[in-house]
Amino acid sequence: VRLTHSAGSCRQRSGATPAAVAVAHRNLPALICGILLIVTVASGNVLVCLSVYLEKALKTTTNYFIVSLAFADLLLAVLVLPLFVYAEFQGGVWTLNVLMCDGLMTMDVMLCTASIFNLCAISVDRFIAVSVPLNYNRKHVDHRQLVLLSATWLLALAVASPVIFGINNVPDRDPSACKLEDNNYVVYSSVCSFFIPCPIMVLLYFGVFRGLKRWEETRKVKLRSSIEACRKLQHAAVSTTLPPLAAAIPGPLPMALPRVIERDLAQSRLDDTDDDMQQEIPYPRQYRENSVPTVTFSHQLHGKKRAKINKRERKAMRVLPVVVGCFLFCWTPFFVVHTTRALCLTCHIPPGLMSTVTWLGYVNSALNPIIYTIFNTEFKKFFKKFFRAGC
Repeated sequence: VRLTHSAGSCRQRSGATPAAVAVAHRNLPALICGILLIVTVASGNVLVCLSVYLEKALKTTTNYFIVSLAFADLLLAVLVLPLFVYAEFQGGVWTLNVLMCDGLMTMDVMLCTASIFNLCAISVDRFIAVSVPLNYNRKHVDHRQLVLLSATWLLALAVASPVIFGINNVPDRDPSACKLEDNNYVVYSSVCSFFIPCPIMVLLYFGVFRGLKRWEETRKVKLRSSIEACRKLQHAAVSTTLPPLAAAIPGPLPMALPRVIERDLAQSRLDDTDDDMQQEIPYPRQYRENSVPTVTFSHQLHGKKRAKINKRERKAMRVLPVVVGCFLFCWTPFFVVHTTRALCLTCHIPPGLMSTVTWLGYVNSALNPIIYTIFNTEFKKFFKKFFRAGC
């Protein structure tokens, strides 16, 4: 007897045995691993939600998408995993009523799909941030981002809706087997939950990577041009309009740069170092004392915004291989195996393989908090402060 997942709902079973046999073969390792997984998923995603709620520095648009992802994974740990682990402990036999099984299937489909759709929404958000950085609202959620957040949940509900409307109510249904009864729905849910959003997410992240690379090269060229132009202008200003100042200062007068350019140059150097080693590098004292502010306020604002975008998106670029790699590692085997099982009724899939890909898909919900926070300095600071306060 074994309880496994269907492609759309993350659960399916092939056959059933009497409950008496299942009681004699309780799966204690599954119970222990399941409890550890539930605790890990719940605690990690609760910390993510608390950090964004309590820490002002983390209240950014991208982090709101991460909170939506964490909320989906948290609901999965609370509403789905306990019943899944209980069924696994019972040897794969469903001992509860049919209505509870249908409710479990509905929540399983919707929350697994919502988790994947939120991953896809984050990739869309980052692609927009790189494509139109100066028009992208990073501090407040605007109507476009609200539409994207709402769409992830509405589409997930739409994928799960056939279960709500009774697709599982088929003749000769086995009440001891909690699964999706319609193989066509298994294929439909797999396509909607994975085979469509997965290529979209990979292509968007590829676009983000290429866009960041081109944007960084353009930024460095513009920065060098600005430095050369400002040096020439200030050298001319010092030599023509400020001769007494030049005579009063001992030693050669440097060709000063405007403060915003010096800070932009320092930021450019900082971006090439590790985030944990970054310190604020002030511009030289002679520039601070003698620089001529030739850059207007609008240019200063533009320069500062450019530097902030660069720092944030370089972090995003560094985490891209981890995000895509973990997503594909956890979900691809799951959906391939269960879609194959629905399409090929004569194919034999070993029970061990079914169980492995099922658990692997759920493990992704435990990895998401780590992936989306370990590369963020503000998240790490909050976690350290939180655990120190707890100790």
